[in-house]
Amino acid sequence: MKIDLTEDQKLIRESAADFAYKYVRPIAAKLDETQEFPVDLMPKLAEMGFMGIAIPEAYGGAGLDYVSYCCVIEEMARFCGSTSVILSVNNSLACEPLMIAGTEEQKKEWLTPLASGEKLGCFGLTEPNSGSDCGSMKTHATKRGSDWVINGAKIWITCGTNADTFIVFTSSDPASGNRGITAFVMDRSTPGLSVLPMHGKMGIRASGLSELVFEEVVIPDSQRLGGENQGFKIAMNTLNSGRIGIAAQAVGISRGAYEESARYAQQRVQFGKPISHQQSVANHIADMAVQIDAARLLTLKAASMKDHGQNYSTLSAMAKMKAGECVSWVTNKAVQIHGGYGYTKEYEVERFFRDGRICEIYEGTTEIQKLVVSRALLG
Repeated sequence: MKIDLTEDQKLIRESAADFAYKYVRPIAAKLDETQEFPVDLMPKLAEMGFMGIAIPEAYGGAGLDYVSYCCVIEEMARFCGSTSVILSVNNSLACEPLMIAGTEEQKKEWLTPLASGEKLGCFGLTEPNSGSDCGSMKTHATKRGSDWVINGAKIWITCGTNADTFIVFTSSDPASGNRGITAFVMDRSTPGLSVLPMHGKMGIRASGLSELVFEEVVIPDSQRLGGENQGFKIAMNTLNSGRIGIAAQAVGISRGAYEESARYAQQRVQFGKPISHQQSVANHIADMAVQIDAARLLTLKAASMKDHGQNYSTLSAMAKMKAGECVSWVTNKAVQIHGGYGYTKEYEVERFFRDGRICEIYEGTTEIQKLVVSRALLG
C-alpha cells in the first residue's frame, strides 16, 4: 500500500510542527527536570483541536483521520515524549473506548468534553500484579441492584494525576478470566476513588503517572461501557488503536535524536574534520534514517488501514514492534555519536534515550507484539 499524504494531511503536519517548535520545544527539558504535568500547554493543544483529532466533530473532535493523528503525535514527540504520550492517551485510550462501546448518551456526556479538550482522560487497565495478563486482574466490580461496587487498584496510569475522566476495567466474573471483564467510565470526584502520584521514572517524566485506588466505589449501571463481561474486547480494540499512536511517538523521538545527531556530527571536529566525514559515524546516520523511514511507513500503513475500515490489528502490532525497536536503537546510537557529551543533560539525546525506552514496554511490550504478529501469521 502506497502512503502519500494528502494536502490536508500535509497542512496538519506543518501546523503541528510549527506548534511543537513554538510551544513544546522551549519547555521540554524543564518538564523532564521538574516532572510537572504541562498544565499551561493543555488549553493550547485543545485550541488546535489536538485532543480529539480523529473524533467526529459531532462529539467535539476535529473530525480528521488517523494518519493526521500520527503526524501530530510524531511532531510533538520530536521534542517532548511526555507531551506526545499525553495526547496519545487522551485521543486513543480515553476517547476510543467511548467511540467503540459508548451509548449516544455516554458519548455526549463523556466523550465530547474529552475530544474538545475541556476535560482530560486516562485508561485504567494495568495492576501491580496484572500487566500483559489482564485476565488475572484483581480490581473487582460487584453488581448491587442497579449499581456497581468497585474495589481494587490500578498502576502506571498515564495522565492520572490530572485526569478528569477515568476509563476503568474490572473483573466482574473472576472465574471467567478475560471473558469476565467489564468496563466503566467515571469522574475524578467519584467517592472512594483516590489518585496517588508516582515519581522516579526513567523517562517521559511529565506525563502525570499515578496509581488509582478504589475503595467501595459505587457507580450506576449507566456508567458501564458496553455489555457485562465484554470489557476485554473493548480493551483490546482500544489498544490496537493506541499502539499506532505509540508507534508514531517512537518515530518522533527517533527523529529528534537523529536530527540532533546529524547536526552534532557536522559540527564536531576531530582529527581536523567534522566527525560526519568519518565513515563509521556516517554509517550510523544513514542507518538511522533508514530505520526511521521504515518505522514511519509501517505506522502510517496501519493508520491508513484503520481509516479505510480494514483489519489493522496485526499491522498496528508490527508498527509498534518496529518503531519501538527503532527508537531504542536510534537513541542508543545518538548517544554514541555524541560521545561523552551524549551522556549529559547538556544535549537533548540523553533525554531522548530515556524517553524512547518506554516505547518497547507500555501498551504491550515488544514481546507481546511479536506474539500477536506470529499468531496472525502462523495461526
